[in-house]
Amino acid sequence: MEIATFAAGCFWCVEAIFQQLKGVTSVVSGYTGGHTENPTYNQVLTGNTGHAEACQIEFDPDQITFEELVEVFFETHDPTTLNRQGNDVGTQYRSAIFYHNESQKKAVELFKEKLEASGVWKKPIVTQITPFTKFYRAEDYHQDYFRNNPNQQYCRYVIRPKLEKFEKVFKLKLSP
Repeated sequence: MEIATFAAGCFWCVEAIFQQLKGVTSVVSGYTGGHTENPTYNQVLTGNTGHAEACQIEFDPDQITFEELVEVFFETHDPTTLNRQGNDVGTQYRSAIFYHNESQKKAVELFKEKLEASGVWKKPIVTQITPFTKFYRAEDYHQDYFRNNPNQQYCRYVIRPKLEKFEKVFKLKLSP
């Protein structure tokens, strides 16, 4: 098993997407990239801890590659908006990949270069590519949020449409 750590706005959205993929064995919502030890959601929400809401994704590289995860990451959020995804604004909602080794770093840099050269995005990609340091698991009520709260307003109006788009584009990569 290998680990990938992605921040792409609200971790509820990131978690709901990556849980659907074949080869992903677990997705944990939490905080990374900051300077406060053991931050709480309320602390991270202020933007003062330096952390991003992120997901730590455990995956089987024989079933899904890190590069495929990176593709899903870039396809399922806007990597051109600095410190923002939709109505979620602040450094805690930044677009970032926290690489765990040089191989991951090179794969992300290469993918980002190709994506920028393709012209898919009219604005520059602002996704941070940062070495992983420490991950703090979010409070229990944040784990499996969409699965546990499918009728909650944020889930219905923000996460569900993202999931529907994702499921159409990546239908061959979905777990049964």
